[in-house]
Amino acid sequence: MTELRDLELELSRFRRRVAAAAAFVLVAFALLLARLVYLQVFRHEDLATQAEANRIAVVPIVPNRGLIVDRHGVVLATNYSAYTLEIASPRGADGGRGADLDALIDALAGVVSIEPRDRRRFKRLQEELKGAESLPIRTRLSDAEVARFLAQRFRFPGVEVKARLFRSYPLGEVGSHLLGYIGRVNPAEKAAMEDWDEAEQGNYKGTEYIGKLGLEQSYERVLHGTAGFEEVETSAGGHAVRRLDSHPPTPGDKLVLSVDIKLQALVEALFGERRGALVALDPRTGEVLAFVSKPTFDPNLFVDGIDVESWRELNESIDKPLLNRALRGTYPPGSTYKPFMAMAALNTGKRSPGTLINDPGFYMFGGHRFGSPENERGGIMDMNRAIVESSNVYFYTLANEMGVDLMHEQLEPMGFGRKTGIDVEGEVTGDLPSTAWKRKRFKRPEQQRWYAGETISLGIGQGYNNFTMLQLASATATLTSGGLRFKPRLVREIEDVISGERKGVASDALEPLPFKAEQVEIIRRALQGVTQVGTSRGSFVGAGYTSGGKTGTAQAVGAKANEKYNAARLEEHKRDHALYIAAAPIAAPTVALAVIVENAGWGAQAAAPIARRVFDYLLLGQYPSAADIAAVREGRATAPIGVPRRAADVPLPGQAMAPVAAGAAP
Repeated sequence: MTELRDLELELSRFRRRVAAAAAFVLVAFALLLARLVYLQVFRHEDLATQAEANRIAVVPIVPNRGLIVDRHGVVLATNYSAYTLEIASPRGADGGRGADLDALIDALAGVVSIEPRDRRRFKRLQEELKGAESLPIRTRLSDAEVARFLAQRFRFPGVEVKARLFRSYPLGEVGSHLLGYIGRVNPAEKAAMEDWDEAEQGNYKGTEYIGKLGLEQSYERVLHGTAGFEEVETSAGGHAVRRLDSHPPTPGDKLVLSVDIKLQALVEALFGERRGALVALDPRTGEVLAFVSKPTFDPNLFVDGIDVESWRELNESIDKPLLNRALRGTYPPGSTYKPFMAMAALNTGKRSPGTLINDPGFYMFGGHRFGSPENERGGIMDMNRAIVESSNVYFYTLANEMGVDLMHEQLEPMGFGRKTGIDVEGEVTGDLPSTAWKRKRFKRPEQQRWYAGETISLGIGQGYNNFTMLQLASATATLTSGGLRFKPRLVREIEDVISGERKGVASDALEPLPFKAEQVEIIRRALQGVTQVGTSRGSFVGAGYTSGGKTGTAQAVGAKANEKYNAARLEEHKRDHALYIAAAPIAAPTVALAVIVENAGWGAQAAAPIARRVFDYLLLGQYPSAADIAAVREGRATAPIGVPRRAADVPLPGQAMAPVAAGAAP
């Protein structure tokens, strides 16, 4: 009996357990069913969209960057396709196993050639582009190297060969400062892009390179083009298996410059190893014909990341090859300032052309002696002779009569002390002093006060005066053209590479200055006299046109009191600068220029000969002989020597001078 009761008790417990288990299973199935109903009915559309997104990837297609050509169609910046070897993420390039990156690169070096400079460039990119998806360890792989790597790709997880477009500057260092260069987008630029509107951000999806300097930077949006996209079906591992749809990118537009690159290359050759700048422009339109800064650099070095040694060489050089001297270098104008002072005197009535001033070779003011060059003849000066013979005393006295604020009022509209508005970023204002300028410039009260003695040296382009060659060339164009003013332009036209349509980019005309024709003629005659009987006559002997100009010599460092200047005793970088301004034909100028040769001494010896060759090229179609170029760059030529060549027959360095076909794609 007892055994029967125990059996029934056990059966009762078993049944309860079975019932509990069945209830649990039913509840679980009910929950599962409810979840399935929720996912299939209520979340169907949302989950279907996510599933499609996981299956389909939208991949941006970066457009070809637009070409840059000169006024004659010579290609200055183009693109080419090449393979790169890239490490996807240096920290995880080994598939997450934490192997040493150097060991990985050593292993890669057994498959493709990796030079020490490649390693240095890679490490530099690591520091500058933290967070980048991939970094190149080698660029421009050969087909054989690509084949060798692909055959052993399984050994290198996280390392890929990619086909990329590279920017190329066929003429190397020629025109580097006006062209600029492109480089990888850095973190600061990525952060700045976050402030762009959605359309602009979308257009730069996948873009890894942007313009960093010069026209490449200033016309970035024009050159970039419009990004395309591809819809691709991907596998579970994220690999593309099928293209579903595509929208091709639109290449960037072509920039057609006003610059004549053969003239640009000639001027750079005439400078040789010397430092300086030259800007030549058309006074009738504001178009820039040459925009030279020396020394130059090779922009190709920056395209795929410059190596440490090359960067250090450029960045730490005492010659500052990365400084755009035409745009950002500021210098005292020296005696080239005198014609502008003369026009200000005529415009204000402070001096008439026939006013006579005695020049004894010095000027005393406040107990201080303001001197003149030893070779200055002195004597009785009217305005014409004062400009032709470059009398310091004449302009010392004029500055004293006008005062600093009146000089500022008259000279600022000519283009001094303000930006010209040229279509390239980075221009500086220079310094055109006034009493207000000094109060703003300095902090201490005793520094803010303007002293009468400071005015005197301003008359001969010294003191606080500091301007760029762009400002000086623009002011020369305004003065010799009778008051015409333009914002200078480097880009002449923008061409749509799809339609071939060209849109002209006119220089913005500013309100002309109210110069009187007879006063302009007085200045022109004086400038012409400089080239015929004055300081630059030696450079313009036998010229087939009439030009006007003014030489100048400007201090690079201030001279000590009562110490006579002696170039031989000074370090080369501390010697005086040589300047020259000019326009031709002087009666109705079609070209105006300003040139400086740093630490070269007299403008007549170093700067004026360069101007002569520019005019010969533009007005006569002549290209100097090889012997003449060598003599100019060594500072031992005035008038041309040897037989000049036809400019059209002289090719560019390393180029056959074949112009690009209109509308050609990059």
